[in-house]
Amino acid sequence: MTLRTVDADHLLPGISALDVETSRLRMRMLVRDGDEITGDSRVLVLVHGNVSSSLFYQRLMLALAEAMPDIVPVAPDLRGYGETEPAPIDASRGLRDHADDLVALLDTLGVRVADLMGWSMGGGVVARLATDDPTRVRSLVLQAPVSPYGFGATTDVAGTLATGDAAGTGGGGANPRFVELLAAGSADGEGTRDEPEGSSPRATLRAVYVAPRAQPWPDEDMWVASMCTTRVGPDHYPGDATASENWPGFAPGRRGVLNSMAPLFCRWDDLVGASPKPPVLWVHGDADRIVSDASALDLAVLGAAGILPGYPGAEMLPPQPMIAQTRTVLDAYRDSGGTYRELSLPGIGHSPHLEAPERVLAALVEHLLLTTRDG
Repeated sequence: MTLRTVDADHLLPGISALDVETSRLRMRMLVRDGDEITGDSRVLVLVHGNVSSSLFYQRLMLALAEAMPDIVPVAPDLRGYGETEPAPIDASRGLRDHADDLVALLDTLGVRVADLMGWSMGGGVVARLATDDPTRVRSLVLQAPVSPYGFGATTDVAGTLATGDAAGTGGGGANPRFVELLAAGSADGEGTRDEPEGSSPRATLRAVYVAPRAQPWPDEDMWVASMCTTRVGPDHYPGDATASENWPGFAPGRRGVLNSMAPLFCRWDDLVGASPKPPVLWVHGDADRIVSDASALDLAVLGAAGILPGYPGAEMLPPQPMIAQTRTVLDAYRDSGGTYRELSLPGIGHSPHLEAPERVLAALVEHLLLTTRDG
């Protein structure tokens, strides 16, 4: 096994960073000081979301040491984020580049079966892994996961496309100024920490990553630094785009991360057919502004609000029912022999493990304790 301890910024006391050479790419991974990974370890893989990195999981990793000491949490950076090798993202594979990278990481670590927790895009990644390779998964936690039909331009709980080319989704939908500031590593843009520019990473975090509050979170600087590790370009964030005759004039390309979550390519509704079926815990906040039935980032919502001109109307392009889609798929998963439990947190935004850490930790520990299958 090729593991190398490396110096890293923004680490909390008790957390170390390792570089791992896998068969696919070099991955950065956070571990707790003193933890050893062996074939007998019960490993929990914590998978971050879009425009973030493993740094977001440090508090949860440390809290698990007391709450469930036999669990060995590891938090890798996905390709295009953090300090993992920035290999290109083939969007036509949906989220499989990331899922396959995780399997290669488990192989390198000598871990045959693991518990998986994925947040936002990471929820789609771990659901994809559990569908493609279910014997590798002991249990599954989906925290504010991307819909089983990708992000945007689907009209009902069955994931029906509004247009054949999924217009309005993918790399063309990113805010150009946000992309510019990410590329520059500028946390606040032309503003300040107290009053950041509206399209800056810090303002974006405050507006949609977490539910609004009067005072910044104590770890905000670390979280924003994590966001600013995102690689920018057609192979990463946001990806490329193609022209469309349908509103708003663009459709997904085939490169980069936003296209990998476009409904042409991103699906995990086939989790229903996985065998064996790992138990699922679904955690989400009812004040989530990213993954919801009226997402602030859904162009249909912005069009209906008059923010984007030319909106064709809700009959043609209604807001994507993201929560209803996830619940429908998980209900079908249960009906086909699987199990799932839903934890909906009032007043919590897109980041339950940051905003309600005690509630999420308690639910996670209960979920892991109830999971006895050893793969």
